[in-house]
Amino acid sequence: MEQNNREQMYVVVSVELGDALNVPADVLALKYAQAAYGVDSAVIQRLASFTPNIEEALPIPGKFTLVKSDGQVASPLVLFVGVVPLLQFGYQEIRVFGRDVLMTLAKDAPDTKHLCLTIHGPGYGLDEAEAFEAEVAGIVEAITDGDFPQYLERITIIEQNSARVGRLRRGLSRLLPQGRVDLNRAKHLGAIGSGAKERLRSAGYNSKDKPHVFVAMPFLDEMSDTYDYGIQSAVHAAGFLCERADVSTFTGDAMEWVRRRIASATLVIADLSTANPNVYLEVGYAWGCGKPTILLARDISELKFDVKGQRCLLYKRIKHLEELLKKELENLRPSLPI
Repeated sequence: MEQNNREQMYVVVSVELGDALNVPADVLALKYAQAAYGVDSAVIQRLASFTPNIEEALPIPGKFTLVKSDGQVASPLVLFVGVVPLLQFGYQEIRVFGRDVLMTLAKDAPDTKHLCLTIHGPGYGLDEAEAFEAEVAGIVEAITDGDFPQYLERITIIEQNSARVGRLRRGLSRLLPQGRVDLNRAKHLGAIGSGAKERLRSAGYNSKDKPHVFVAMPFLDEMSDTYDYGIQSAVHAAGFLCERADVSTFTGDAMEWVRRRIASATLVIADLSTANPNVYLEVGYAWGCGKPTILLARDISELKFDVKGQRCLLYKRIKHLEELLKKELENLRPSLPI
């Protein structure tokens, strides 16, 4: 696409803390995974008060719906991109979504200057960093190929979790050190290092081939720091993707998704601290698959009789957990089937 009448020969990309419903962008772009989740659901509910038949207009995979918000959200236009159901919406699909948003707006809302997006994947268990890199890579791919709105100046990726915002900002700085994508493809690629080029080239497309750890633990707010800082950081340091499943988020056979991710995992980490029955079920399945398994608990009294004879890493603090897990993964790595 030839870019005419624009002074800014790059597109700024940033991660911001906030609520997507309140961002005054030109367009708020959302997925529609054949059911409504999170922000998608909140926006649909808002729009339904003005457009009663909005749910009938929501798109099937490969299609899109662009609607006026009429003040129901801060952005005057909302773009719904139809994607596969959430159980099938993986890293490659996230990359394609990022690319398709810009390609759609290039045709149907070419005057868009400011686009708002949300992060996809971590809310239902995909690796946070990999999912984010896949989405950014799709955005960069569309821009460097010229498939984006001709006046686009800014893309804001909005997130409500302040700790995640910090982590995503650090990830963005590794991909786009200058915080922007130059419209001249050669100039853009020349401004980033070889590591960033490789991540942008492969993110999403090669994600399924990367070794991953499946984490069995309750998807509870009070355990978020345990996962984010005690487990995820140690798993990333060891060179693995880190995944878990919020079974309550999915519609359909969520346990089939869990079984597939356990079966394909390099190893399983299970936090047994709350004696959650789903966690014990996932541990049993992992053992049935012959998967190496690391058991964690805050207190030995929380363990049920059937695992009390198994080796378990006991931790009191999150930093202590991170240190224990890093050492355990370092010792195990040479024997793992990677």
